[in-house]
Amino acid sequence: MSRLFGTDGVRGLANQDVTAELALALGGAAARVLAAEVGAGHRPRAVVGRDPRASGEFLAGAVSAGLAAAGVDVLILGVLPTPALAYLVSELDADLGVMVSASHNPMPDNGIKFFARGGLKLDDDVEDAIAARLDEPWDRPVGADVGRIRVDAGAAVAQYVKHLTASVSTTLEHRPLEGLRIAIDCANGAASEVGPEALRAAGADVVVMNASPDGRNINEKCGSTHPEQLQAVVVASEADFGVAFDGDADRCIAVDHTGTIVDGDQVLGILASALKADGRLPGDTLVVTVMSNLGLLLAMRDVGINTVQTAVGDRYVLEEMRAHGYGLGGEQSGHIILAEHATTGDGVLAALHLAAWVKASGRRLADLASDVPRLPQTLVNVKGVDKGRATTDVGVQTAVAKAEALLGGTGRVLLRSSGTEPLVRVMVEAGSQDQAESVAAELAEVVRERLAL
Repeated sequence: MSRLFGTDGVRGLANQDVTAELALALGGAAARVLAAEVGAGHRPRAVVGRDPRASGEFLAGAVSAGLAAAGVDVLILGVLPTPALAYLVSELDADLGVMVSASHNPMPDNGIKFFARGGLKLDDDVEDAIAARLDEPWDRPVGADVGRIRVDAGAAVAQYVKHLTASVSTTLEHRPLEGLRIAIDCANGAASEVGPEALRAAGADVVVMNASPDGRNINEKCGSTHPEQLQAVVVASEADFGVAFDGDADRCIAVDHTGTIVDGDQVLGILASALKADGRLPGDTLVVTVMSNLGLLLAMRDVGINTVQTAVGDRYVLEEMRAHGYGLGGEQSGHIILAEHATTGDGVLAALHLAAWVKASGRRLADLASDVPRLPQTLVNVKGVDKGRATTDVGVQTAVAKAEALLGGTGRVLLRSSGTEPLVRVMVEAGSQDQAESVAAELAEVVRERLAL
């Protein structure tokens, strides 16, 4: 049986896979697991947030009801970024947090992510414990022991914005981004207010786009997964550079003044070099995933920075960082974790720190990105297949071995099942773009044929 929880929470088509009934049950089960160690006399407390999807309205209501039915007091924070929810779990001293979001997925999807005390994502065993309690009978509190639900008036989100700007400003009057024009694509998502507000507070001249969420337009041909609009606007507005977030703003990619994309790997490389130069990169180490471009690893080696690779998923990156005290890690997709300021990937935070280094270094983003060249890489998403057999099918594995032999030491192949979508990802790096695309296309066809449903 497949796990209920994927790489980043429970996710699927809202009102079919992720239903109000499931959200209600998950709220109650999570309360019984995550609030189990609350001391006597202390009423467990939770904070609940969501992105702007229409389905988030009823799903956040359902999960809040499940928490309250299990005796947890709930503070509903409304629409805010996932990293804001994580920060506020810790800042408000809550026992757990729940974010209703499907991140970069299309609008019809939604998901439910849990955070433990301190704003940390859950380990696999904790997620499995929650899943195991979904159908278990339990003693329900009654009377004064049921949880209460109240709605925050916006003070908590304002607190988060202050935290963001304080991470790059030495005083309330310090405006480190003064003189920079930055275009931002908010994906009609959770950062539509927070993103512009934080960058402006730090002194930037901000060109805002896709910041009018209506419940239906989140991630629709915009944001970090569709940066084409941002590329055009950066050039047309003569911005110094641009940044794009995804629907829940835990990702950030950039675009330089020429309209060229600067992906998460390059942002990580730029920030790692900046922190090392400032003596603030613990262990002179950057934590990345197996999906990171080989060019990043080589660039870091050349400047004396070690790289550690983990499984895909920012929570696995964070686990490695916490285990060894590392300060920076993330993913090519734009999850950037700055451990000094956050417990998870934070797109707006990453944008602020990238902008601060552009200003402090006196170099254009295009120049900084050139220090982290990318090897030609192609990623093919193969849909409509049995992703569970991707690593066991003999024909697929034979094709992978053949591709690796063809590339030799000039590239690599990575085949993995998506943790958030029903597909298999085929990634190939090679000495040339043509070769990367050719090898990826052949391997994707094998996956499509061998793993067809």
